[in-house]
Amino acid sequence: MTPADGRLDPIIHAQARLRVMTTLAALPTEDRIAFGRLRELLDMTPGNLITHLRKLEEAGYTDSTKTGPGRGTTYVCLTSAGRTAFDQYMRQLRALLEPVTDEGDS
Repeated sequence: MTPADGRLDPIIHAQARLRVMTTLAALPTEDRIAFGRLRELLDMTPGNLITHLRKLEEAGYTDSTKTGPGRGTTYVCLTSAGRTAFDQYMRQLRALLEPVTDEGDS
């Protein structure tokens, strides 16, 4: 989850993982996307995407399920913890980007 010291979550903050999280967060809650489609949307190689998904899954932010016989199809989704972490990350990012105002200035 979010570091206690207020830093942006380093698991999410890596550019490729941020792109993955943003794409998955755009899906309705509990919806999932096929690995191949996610790869196409992000224009990533399979190995690169697998590496980043593994890191996100180790953090509990994503989950993947395989369907069908043999190689089948792998589907990826955000977990509830992943959605919460992403929402927190976005709140922190927005707070960092908001202009600082001095209440004494008029």
